Amino acid sequence: MLDALVASGSIGGPAEIWQHIVADFANITEPAALAAFGQVLMIDLLLAGDNAIVVGALAAGLPAADRKKVILIGIGAALVLRIVFALAVTWLLGVVGLIFAGGLLLLWVAWKFWRELREDAGQSTGSPEIEGDQHSGLKSAKSFAGAAWAVAVADVSMSLDNVLAVAGAAREHPGILIVGLLLSVVLMGVAANFIARYIERYRWIAYIGLAVILYVACKMIYEGWIDPQLGIVSLV
Repeated sequence: MLDALVASGSIGGPAEIWQHIVADFANITEPAALAAFGQVLMIDLLLAGDNAIVVGALAAGLPAADRKKVILIGIGAALVLRIVFALAVTWLLGVVGLIFAGGLLLLWVAWKFWRELREDAGQSTGSPEIEGDQHSGLKSAKSFAGAAWAVAVADVSMSLDNVLAVAGAAREHPGILIVGLLLSVVLMGVAANFIARYIERYRWIAYIGLAVILYVACKMIYEGWIDPQLGIVSLV
């Protein structure tokens, strides 16, 4: 189903988007659709919380006023980037080999999470506004400009990770894909710190999210290799 969307380069207008959403959620009890939605939800929760932790850690060394500005910049940039990447997702999925490359990128994300969960990533002062960022192991920037730049670079990477992961998990379910991308934006904007706090308190949530990201990464690598139109084998 998504192949037609990729071919057209667009997910359509509001009416067509609504039709996709209704079609997928009318059959949400089907195992494939339910599994896709569950994967999307876990990915959105984990990556929204991780985004907040990274932003807080990078801003931790600044004075309170500058720190709050950097955190707002970080959250605002993440919102904008998620929207931009979400709007471009069908084009991204239509690039030959990008599904495979996205799977490799998510595999690196999964390894990074595993290292952070299994090892003591290190302590820092953290930002009081974000709970859990003192365990990130990231060194805070020493200037406002440095922190803002580091946050912007991190946001690009994490937003692309989020959008590719959601697209990979719900590739065959356009309606769930659309809702997942909208949900990622909402969670980043209104609940990122809340999610970060609960992930820090209940570590098993992070392990479930890690397993989901690893599964989606392997799935994208496999499909990105064998897909007759968009896979690596189509280049041969």
